[in-house]
Amino acid sequence: MTPASDVNQQREGQAEFRVDGAFYRPESKIARDLAILAAVLEKQRLGQLRILDAMTGCGVRPLRYCLEAGADQVWANEANPDLAPLLQRNLQPWLPEQVKLTHQDARAIFFACYQHRDFYDLVDIDNFGSPAAYLDAGLWAARLGGLLYLTSTDGRSTGGHAPETSLKRFSAYARSHPAVHEQGLRLLIGYAAQTAASRGMGIVPVFSLFTGQVHRAMVRLVRQPTLTEKSYGFIAYCHCCGHFQTVRWRYLGRVLCPKCGYREESAPAVSGPLWLGPLHDVAQVNQMQDVAQKWGWDGPAKLLGVMAQEASLPPYYYPLGAIGHFGAMDIPNRDRLIATLQRQGYRATKTHLDWQAVKTDADFAACVQIAKTCHP
Repeated sequence: MTPASDVNQQREGQAEFRVDGAFYRPESKIARDLAILAAVLEKQRLGQLRILDAMTGCGVRPLRYCLEAGADQVWANEANPDLAPLLQRNLQPWLPEQVKLTHQDARAIFFACYQHRDFYDLVDIDNFGSPAAYLDAGLWAARLGGLLYLTSTDGRSTGGHAPETSLKRFSAYARSHPAVHEQGLRLLIGYAAQTAASRGMGIVPVFSLFTGQVHRAMVRLVRQPTLTEKSYGFIAYCHCCGHFQTVRWRYLGRVLCPKCGYREESAPAVSGPLWLGPLHDVAQVNQMQDVAQKWGWDGPAKLLGVMAQEASLPPYYYPLGAIGHFGAMDIPNRDRLIATLQRQGYRATKTHLDWQAVKTDADFAACVQIAKTCHP
């Protein structure tokens, strides 16, 4: 066993590795867990698995893809050549037969893949900040039908605090409202869908994850464009009454709040365009949950269960604090509110995006009224 005092020595899943100054965020383990589960299913479906980890950091992802997902080949790329000795050490048992190690700019790798027709089953892009600089190029490295694992850590832009920046990075104008954690995922997926559509292709989300600071979305590249007026549009939020609504392109010129009597002064704040379709593929999420349960991964299994429940609900959620504020009451009990909503015929569930929130097809006013009836 590694002495506890050796802070540079880490263990995650079946992987043992050193950090030695390389970037490693233990809190992102759940994102790597879900990637492993998706990769396992992909290996079962294809019979083989080739993965490109474009920004490998300390090398934990290539290790876990080999050890736990059974990847046949992993290309581990890390742009910083100073990390070469560390990566050589961490990946040594797998080099060079199963793991290929390079130190190049990720975009150069993506274009080289396209030039040599060397396409991968899963392309993992764990960038810092906006995905804009890498997503477009990353599409060149994924095979048709393959997976891309996308990242955004640009919470200021996706949270509506820098709409001019979000316009530059996501081609969308993000506004502030109570469901911005979900907005970040939908901006990321929407940008991917729009980028794929410009190539005559489409994307389908496999799962989407918010971990408190990082947005991650795994999408599948498909032949037919999935960008439609129904799947790609806008979300409007009324700061006067808390009402959310989705808005399609043809109605942009007349976005008013139906709960406030369509008064001009209560015009909602409109964000978008962004992805309005499901955040998760329920069938795939259920299969991932089955694998997690079989392996005894209780945390990921519970999370995937929540994802399956929230997948088909509207593209926003209601924080309990907002319900309490607009209802002039204490914050309601989440589970009691969900149960009451369900008894009254609404679909409702907790959401992984904010554990102090509910996702439901009830409108906000109805949710507030129902919260009052079940308040102790």
